This record gives sequence, C-alpha cells and structure tokens, in this order.
Amino acid sequence: MSTINVNTLSPESGNQTLIESYGEEVNAIGATGGGSQAINLALGNVVTATVDTSANTFTFTNPPASGKCGSFTIILTNGGSQTVNWPGAVDWAGGSAPTLTTAGIDVLTFTTVDAGTIWYGFLAGADMK
Repeated sequence: MSTINVNTLSPESGNQTLIESYGEEVNAIGATGGGSQAINLALGNVVTATVDTSANTFTFTNPPASGKCGSFTIILTNGGSQTVNWPGAVDWAGGSAPTLTTAGIDVLTFTTVDAGTIWYGFLAGADMK
C-alpha cells in the first residue's frame, strides 16, 4: 500500500480527490488494566481496547487543530464489566453515556471540530456479534 499526503494535493478549482481504497492506523491498546488510559489520536483513528480490571478513565489526546474535523472509533470489549469514565468534554447523544456490554463488544465514535473542546460521542453499535 502506498501513502499519499493529502495536504500536498492541489486539485484544480472544482475538482475533487477520489479515494478508492484506504486504510487507517489501529491503535491497539489491549487490556486497559484500570486507572487512566489516554487515547492518542496521533497513534491511529481506530482504537481497540479491553476493559479488564477496576474503573477506567479514558482521556483523548492530540486532536486536530480547531477548524479541522477529527474523529476516532473505539472498539471496546467488556466495557460494561467495570466503571468506564469519559472526558467531561463529551456531549453524548441523548445527554448521557451509553450503557456498555458486560461481556461483548461495543463500538463508539467520537468527533470534534474545535480541537477537543467538545467531543460528540455516540454508540455506533452495542453488543456486536
């Protein structure tokens, strides 16, 4: 797979860039082990993690600058088996964090347009089979 820096593309006025196939870096955290766990967007926009012991507090680091859209998806295993805390900057669909699956996989997505001042969070899929 080759890499193209889209920041260097200069299409003529009115042209669009077509991406037929692409891949995203996966930030595989593994077992969270409780405590604080940073989700670093510089390491990938797809995150995998397994909640395994005690309460977990996730933080989000390295979002894009204000005026740029940044998002990531977390594939979280056993998120409901322990207490999971999210940053206070997350505005959840419906006003509160979703109930996560005790023994299974949930998919959550987060988006910001203001360098992480506000993150829009929503449950993309619960108890995926």
